[in-house]
Amino acid sequence: MPRKSENLKAPAPELNFTALVEAIRQVHEQSAASAARTVNASLTLRNWLIGRHICEYEQNGTDRAKYGERLLENLSAALGEKGVSRVEARELRRYRRFYLVYPQIRESLTPEMRPFLPVPSRPPRKIRETPSPDFGTPGKMLISRLSFSHFAELIEIEDPLKRAFYEIECIRGNWSVRSLKRQMASLYFERSGLSRDKKKLAVLVQAGAEQAEPKLAIRDPYVFEFLGLKPKEVMSESRLEDAVLDKLQEFLLELGHGFCFEARQKSILIGNTRGFVDLVFYHRILKCHVLSPPCRTRC
Repeated sequence: MPRKSENLKAPAPELNFTALVEAIRQVHEQSAASAARTVNASLTLRNWLIGRHICEYEQNGTDRAKYGERLLENLSAALGEKGVSRVEARELRRYRRFYLVYPQIRESLTPEMRPFLPVPSRPPRKIRETPSPDFGTPGKMLISRLSFSHFAELIEIEDPLKRAFYEIECIRGNWSVRSLKRQMASLYFERSGLSRDKKKLAVLVQAGAEQAEPKLAIRDPYVFEFLGLKPKEVMSESRLEDAVLDKLQEFLLELGHGFCFEARQKSILIGNTRGFVDLVFYHRILKCHVLSPPCRTRC
């Protein structure tokens, strides 16, 4: 009769202080990453649903004519009185555009959030502004891998193919929001189209990109306001001031000699169009203003 094979058990790993430290570190990092993903997904779905509610009201609201072009301003004021965070008119426009650009997010709604979908009072009209999702990444993948701050940059891209390119590269490289901005500013999509060795270019770009980490996600200003936190509640005032000054000094040194920070989200009027400049600097040597990035118009 054949002999029964002996049960071979792998030796138990040695339990020492180093192993204890490593085990706790892994638990901490995995828990922090899970918490960051949960918060980011909830925040993203919240903003998408806000955009959907606005679009539904603009199409079927019984008293929509009463508010007209001032709808978002009035809505912002009313929501602010209710204590809802991050609902400035500019942000509400962003949520509306987010809903229009990413209809596939609907598939990521949890059963708990589906009751919050607005019920159309009549069959909705076709939304012409909604781009075809054929080039888009599946909604569940987008929600699980990108924060709303990523989406805030991506929705500014008009070309669906170009937007899909940055979605895929961002997910593949686990880019931080800052890395996404840098690659968009460096025309990575256009350079990739012209490059003879696209794989080599992709390797170089991914190697130099800053990766998203749970600590970066929690510092996201959208997350702070969504959770009802203020920076001073998370760290002492002196630590917050030191951190801000360190980052500001590092950023200005990167720009070069002579730059002075002047304003952020500066509103300017060009003809009948109002725009917002993210950052405004003054160059003492050239004696001129420097705008970064170019002005974005808000209808």
